[in-house]
Amino acid sequence: MGWFKRLKEGITTSTKEKKETPEGLWHKCSKCKKIATMQEHTANSFVCIECGHHERISSAQYFEVIFDDGAFTELQEGLIGGDPLNFTDTKPYKDRLIESRKKTGLNDAMRSAFGKVHGNDLVVCCMDFNFIGGSMGSVVGEKISRSIDFCIKTKTPLLIISKSGGARMMEAAYSLMQMAKTSAKLSLLAKEKLAYISLLTDPTTGGVTASFAMLGDVNIAEPQSLIGFAGPRVVKETIGKDLPKGFQTAEFVLEHGFLDKIVHRTELKTFLANFLTALKN
Repeated sequence: MGWFKRLKEGITTSTKEKKETPEGLWHKCSKCKKIATMQEHTANSFVCIECGHHERISSAQYFEVIFDDGAFTELQEGLIGGDPLNFTDTKPYKDRLIESRKKTGLNDAMRSAFGKVHGNDLVVCCMDFNFIGGSMGSVVGEKISRSIDFCIKTKTPLLIISKSGGARMMEAAYSLMQMAKTSAKLSLLAKEKLAYISLLTDPTTGGVTASFAMLGDVNIAEPQSLIGFAGPRVVKETIGKDLPKGFQTAEFVLEHGFLDKIVHRTELKTFLANFLTALKN
């Protein structure tokens, strides 16, 4: 029986030819974990092509999905909030605002835009969850207010896309005032007989749900969105009972009469175009 002796430690492989995969080419679904190309994911309106999960997307991506050729005019672009209460929790609110602006490239948690949907004029106010949890501060309320003024002036319908953790506690009463302010402004839109469509996405909670999000002439939602005022844990502790299965999902809310329709994001533009065309006729 012969014996063999290794002269070299281990086996070496040249790494010169190894190529790194560029980032941004693939998308992994946060729900089913299936992988698709970013091109396929984008073409499917940022919805998983395997399980239909609606990923949270930004205002820029919603504008891309909704407006013809992705073209729009931004309204109140330079509106920036302050720190009226000099509020500090784990860090000064002023620093939190500066950090969020740098991180997201946004001025606040909402953008407003005017464009066309299959040739129909529409103003869209869209919340961005990445900016302090899409919380509603004075800038969000003011953008909605000024957008409604624009709608009345130009006789244009309004769509608000909600994606929010609720009122921004760092602004305290200034934030809570936006609930009454936006609701009152929407009543002026109604007096002008201009349509208001409310789209509730994941999540829509707190003071946003308790004000403009539920005041649409038609209230629609994306599938499986979390919709409610207080969170499930708080509700359970308050009433002392177990909650029904699917509590606060869009499907549950629809079943109990608080929504008019659940609209898949890939069908959103067609739904809006048909609705706006019907109004014209």
